[in-house]
Amino acid sequence: QVRLVESGGGLVQAGGSLRLSCAASGDTVSSYAMAWFRQARGKEREFLAAISRNGRTTDHTDSRFTISRDYTKNTVSLQMNSLKPEDTAVYYCAADATVYSGLVRQTQEAYDYWGQGTQVTVSS
Repeated sequence: QVRLVESGGGLVQAGGSLRLSCAASGDTVSSYAMAWFRQARGKEREFLAAISRNGRTTDHTDSRFTISRDYTKNTVSLQMNSLKPEDTAVYYCAADATVYSGLVRQTQEAYDYWGQGTQVTVSS
């Protein structure tokens, strides 16, 4: 069973960038499809980006966000650029243990393990 811990959140001005990191322990990130979601106050959790188990497929809903994986550090990162106040939310890392190696899924129900989240606040 993998344990996920997010870091890198904080307060940033509109137009700025942040890089979130998700550290895995108990298993390797290459054993899972990995994704980032976010949940703003009063809203549903939404999919942002994912990378497949074999690393050959990525998916994202916003071109400002880029997901990557570091096998040596056993981490998954989310680079976020040109941030807007509406990007303010809690950001979560998640792992999908059952998807086919080359695929990713956008539905949160597909993900088996979740981190505790990291707060991102974008000021105007």
